[in-house]
This record gives sequence, structure tokens and C-alpha cells, in this order.
Amino acid sequence: MNIKSPLKKFFMIVLWCLLGGSGLALLIAAINAKNSSFCNGMEVEINGGGKAFFLSKKEVTSMLESEGIRDLHNKKVVSIDLLKLEGILRRNSWIKDAQLYFDNNQILMLRIQERKPIARLFTTNGNSYMIDSAGIQMALGERNAFRLPVFTGYPSEKFGLKRDSALNHQIRDLAIFLNNNTFWSNQVQEINISSLKTFRLTPLIGNQLIEFGDGSEYENKFQKLFTFYKKVMAQTGFEYYTHINLSFQNQVIATRKQGTISRADSIQARKNVMEFIRLAQKMQSDTVKIREIKPLEKNTITEQNLRSYDLPEENENNNNQTGIKHQQQQ
Repeated sequence: MNIKSPLKKFFMIVLWCLLGGSGLALLIAAINAKNSSFCNGMEVEINGGGKAFFLSKKEVTSMLESEGIRDLHNKKVVSIDLLKLEGILRRNSWIKDAQLYFDNNQILMLRIQERKPIARLFTTNGNSYMIDSAGIQMALGERNAFRLPVFTGYPSEKFGLKRDSALNHQIRDLAIFLNNNTFWSNQVQEINISSLKTFRLTPLIGNQLIEFGDGSEYENKFQKLFTFYKKVMAQTGFEYYTHINLSFQNQVIATRKQGTISRADSIQARKNVMEFIRLAQKMQSDTVKIREIKPLEKNTITEQNLRSYDLPEENENNNNQTGIKHQQQQ
């Protein structure tokens, strides 16, 4: 009987057990050594070393000190509760994430990631706050001013309530769209929320009030408005209409201003609008596709023919306004 093979297996098992045990002992010893060592200081990094929008390093350490956590230097590593410290930091509305750990030199590393605001909201009671893309409510910052879409007339003091879930989702969609579109983020000065939870836009250029309806099909509605600028306002100027309604499907309904506009003012207004549209086309070069279409028919703008038009010539007939329903202001 050959006993070498079983003995060989036995010795191999014993050897691996000894090696594993030695490795485990070394690991435990290293952990014990680290836990029995002392904290040699603290280092704060915000946004991966990039620009900090809300917080300074001093403010981060002050958050911990306000909770009674101070003088960490020369404290035993094992006595410092990292999960507790992370929880304290994450309670701040400007902090999206906080990661704490000790490096090989026993320096406590604080890695802070700030939230990025996408909109500023004003409530019906006059209070104001910001939200991020996840819908987290954020306090206003004092260190930096942000160029954000502004929503007024928000019905709640707290963002994210279940009763406002549909409205909240539409606000976030509109805010993200505006932040990603240079032209509309500059042109839309304010978005007012009505009691019916629909939106009314106040443009930066032009005196019209723009009834947007709810936040559904927002991309199509902005395309309709841009087409209206190009096809109609390029002929009339910005002063010809007082209201533009985008809330109806496949239609743009505009209300004309009472009174008359002089020919000289009208010509200058057309030039201003066309220059405005050329700038818009340049700013939207990545999002607006130029395509040929058939002429508009039946006095209605439809989804099928809502595409980018060529700019009209300055000597075109001023009555070329087919495709828009007009309402004489009462």
C-alpha cells in the first residue's frame, strides 16, 4: 500500500493552514496596531479638489465641532466613529456624499461631494430655496450666486411632498431642460406656477406672457415657440402680441396687442427679432436641426410641420403669418 500520497496531501493541508493562520494573525496584528495608533490630523477635500460652491474646508470641520467632535489629533483611531461623522456631514443639505477614512499615515481623510442645484423656487409665502436633480431641497448659499431657472408660486414650503409629486417631476424636467439649453436658459426669465399647477413663462426679450400649460411635452412646446419666433415674430416684431398660448396640442394661439405700431418701429422690430433668432440658432446649433418642410395649411401649426424654418428675408410680405390662430384682445 502506497502511503506517500495521503501523507503528502496531509502535509499540504497543514502547510496551507499554517500559511493562512499566519496571514490572518498578521492582518489582525496590523488592524490592532492601526486601532491602537493615534490620529495624526485631518484633511478635507471638496468636490475632488475642484471648485467648492457652498462649503469651505473650515466650515466642514466646524460642522463636526458643533456636534462636540473636536481635537481629533492624538486621539486613538479606534475611538473615532467614522460612520457617525459621515452621518453628521450628510445631514447638511449641500452635501451629497461624505466618505471618511484613515490613510497609511493615520491622517483622517474627509472626502466631500456637494450637491449641484438645478433650480431656485419661490413659494407662495415668499420663502425661497434650491433643489438638485434628485429633487432634494437645498438651502440658499451665501458664497456663490447661481444662474438657475427661477420658479415662482410653488405651493409648499417643502419640496418633495407626495401631494405635489406630479408638479415636482415637471419642475425637475423643465429645470434640467433649461440648464442644458443655452438659448432658453437665457430667454426664460421666470416660470410662474398657477393655482392649477400650470406654468406661465416670462421671457427676457419680449413683453408677452407665455401660457405653457403643464410640464408635459415640454420639448415640443419650446419647439413650437421657437417656430413662432421665426415664422411670425420675424415679421411682426416682439411688440405685436401680448399673450402666447402653447398649452393646446398642435396649436400656438397668440393675442394681438391693441392699437397700432408705426412702420418704422415695425421694420426695426423685425430686424431685432431676426438678429435674436440668428443668435438663438447659433446657440442651439447642437439641438435644432434644419429641415425643409411643406407650407403650413389650415391656419394651424401641427406636430408634423413644426420644424426649423429658414429665416424670412427682410423684404418679405408682413402678412405672411399663416399657421397661427389669432385672437383679438378683448
